Amino acid sequence: QVQLVESGGGLVQAGGSLRLSCVASGHTFSRYAMGWFRQAPGKEREFVAAITWSGSSTDHADSVKGRFTISRDNAKNTVYLQMNSLKPEDTAVYYCAASGSKWYTAQRPLEYDYWGQGTQVTVSS
Repeated sequence: QVQLVESGGGLVQAGGSLRLSCVASGHTFSRYAMGWFRQAPGKEREFVAAITWSGSSTDHADSVKGRFTISRDNAKNTVYLQMNSLKPEDTAVYYCAASGSKWYTAQRPLEYDYWGQGTQVTVSS
C-alpha cells in the first residue's frame, strides 16, 4: 500500500507559477513510476505528466508542454509538478498517482495503482 499526499495548490493569477508536491509513504518510492492528472468540474480526469522510477524519462501532455515540468527526488519520496505560465484553463483538482510499471510513463488513469486526495489549483484571468 502506498499513501500519497499532494500539496502546493492554491489561487494564482494567469501567467503565474505554482509548484505541486506529492509525498509518498508506505512502500519503496523508487518501485513506482509517478504521474500527475487533473480533473475540472464536469470533465473527465486527464493526463498531465508522468515520470519513470529513476527520472530518466518523462512525458507531458501537449496542453502543458513547455509550461509544466515533472520531476522527482527519490531520497525525499517526492514527485513535483512545476507549473509556469498558468492559464485559466489549467484550473482543476490535481492528483498524483503511482504506477507499479516503473519503467513506463503511463497516460491512462487505469494504469495507476494508487492515488492521492488531490489539491485544488485555481487560475484567475
